[in-house]
Amino acid sequence: MFVLAHLSDPHLAPLPNVKLHELAGKRIGGFINWHRNRRRYHRPAVLEAIVADLKAHRPDHIAVTGDLVNLSLAAEFAPARTWLEHLGSPAEVTLVPGNHDTYVRTAARHPELHWREYMSGDTKLSPHSAPASGGGSLFPFVRRRGPVALIGLSSAVPAPFFRATGWLGPEQLAGLAQMLASLEREGVFRVVLIHHPPVIKPEKHHERLLDGEALLKVLREHGAELVLHGHEHVHTVRLFDAPGRPVPAIGVPPASAASDSKGDPAAYNLYEIDGAPGAWRCTMVARGLRAGSEGIVELMRRQLMG
Repeated sequence: MFVLAHLSDPHLAPLPNVKLHELAGKRIGGFINWHRNRRRYHRPAVLEAIVADLKAHRPDHIAVTGDLVNLSLAAEFAPARTWLEHLGSPAEVTLVPGNHDTYVRTAARHPELHWREYMSGDTKLSPHSAPASGGGSLFPFVRRRGPVALIGLSSAVPAPFFRATGWLGPEQLAGLAQMLASLEREGVFRVVLIHHPPVIKPEKHHERLLDGEALLKVLREHGAELVLHGHEHVHTVRLFDAPGRPVPAIGVPPASAASDSKGDPAAYNLYEIDGAPGAWRCTMVARGLRAGSEGIVELMRRQLMG
């Protein structure tokens, strides 16, 4: 059995010292929001407990779906790299960036500069791959770990004021379609990693994936065994039609969210993957904070397939 762990949106705290000139443009709103709201909810002690519990379960690999930093300040990226190294080596951890990792255009290449080894594929990329609008690394990429193929996408692009939208673009979508088709022929368990969910609640329209319908079209045509994302700050499980069986798209709350957060408290998922092509078995185990319980506990166990 192969065990894949998934966490997201750690929003590493605290913010570094900020110079006035760094708050020009969109960052000023994010800075105010951090001090009025987010800093109360994203707690280092909670994140430390989540990571300790995750490591105690000794997963075979760890997927992180973005938003390591908050305002994409230059001083945020090196500490985030240190946190990644504590989580695991680049061979043990796969990362895709989130919108907070490319919060402003001047920081669009910072994820690549600091985290590239965690966002690189094992093999030469498809000719359809193109530089991501945000992180700068080539997406999509593929990593093979045991029976699992991890496909990394970047939906991280700088968005306007009061927006947290994402975008893949036609080049990434074409590369994804090619990779899904090729990996299906290889008979591997395909896991797509992306920060933004393919669809979002109507009231969160300003945080949507702008070409989410195009992503769903690729999934409907080629299928996938799992899509893992963050961004919404709550537990979500959505099923999308695809050849053979529906594709589960699963989101997790922020890995640092305190129990009194506006969304769901901190959690992560384990995926227990077994079986063979055409007869895969996958059980999702959610672990995290629960009101009235001490420490990290099992929140839910769900059979996704098999």
